[in-house]
Amino acid sequence: TVMLLKSLVGSACTLIGAATALKLAPAEVRAQTAALVHSAVRKSHLVQQDSMRVELLPALSDNYMYLLIDEDSREAAIVDPVEPIKVVEAVRKHGVKLTTVLTTHHHWDHAGGNEKMVKLMPGLRVYGGDDRVDAITKKVSHSNTFKLGSLSVKCLFTPCHTTGHICYYVTKENSSDPPAVFTGDTLFVAGCGKFFEGTAEQMYKALIEILGRLPRETRVYCGHEYTVSNLKFARHVEPKNEVIQKKLEWAKEKCSNGEPTIPSTLEDEFTFNPFMRVKEKSVQDHVKQMDPVETMRSLRKEKDGFRVPKE
Repeated sequence: TVMLLKSLVGSACTLIGAATALKLAPAEVRAQTAALVHSAVRKSHLVQQDSMRVELLPALSDNYMYLLIDEDSREAAIVDPVEPIKVVEAVRKHGVKLTTVLTTHHHWDHAGGNEKMVKLMPGLRVYGGDDRVDAITKKVSHSNTFKLGSLSVKCLFTPCHTTGHICYYVTKENSSDPPAVFTGDTLFVAGCGKFFEGTAEQMYKALIEILGRLPRETRVYCGHEYTVSNLKFARHVEPKNEVIQKKLEWAKEKCSNGEPTIPSTLEDEFTFNPFMRVKEKSVQDHVKQMDPVETMRSLRKEKDGFRVPKE
């Protein structure tokens, strides 16, 4: 039974990866993969630090919600609560006070649970960078900063996937813990979001000039489990990059056990994520470009049509 389960989850990981390469609406992708990958198969995971705790809560077929807890005040925020019942259960389990919803962007698989979340736990502050975000109470823009207990949350405006996309950068003063950044569908492990409402110039700015300038040890918590298929594309771009090969083997193993490949770090992303490596000659040579922005444009176009290999 265990082997069968592993095999099913392994196939599911491949299917999810393949689904990302198809030009389908998110709802269609999820409908087709949900039968194989029930989120019960994907395990939640707790990242414990002195100042903050982050619980990864798998949702839908390949999404992540994140419960962010300030250890000092026991105050908590939830990032993209598309499955509110799971959030309520996690909040009760940790015995914390949920005060805040951090919405990365308006797409239904990120913001679609906001209305129900607010009904279940009235009085929540709902942050977002877009009037299209459901139940929004506080519209934010670049560099807006607010407190979650003793933690500082800084809003980073990263338009491209959507015009109102926000990443949330979380730090604590005088803490030796690495910071955290919740990147939604802007930066994935080994990939980036589709340019649905923006341009290569915007994604370059988001990845290289905004996220790329955060401290290298910053932990990256992204919106989806796309790591295996992203790394297969990265391997196609840089077949001689041994870091990619090793990371892919590791990610396949994690995925087959139902374990997350998240968090990553910005330092690691610069070693295997082609969209963070657009200044590298090996990546530029692959798309026959010399300019980093043009490299970004060509890479995204190629990935949009990329058929993810089974192995």
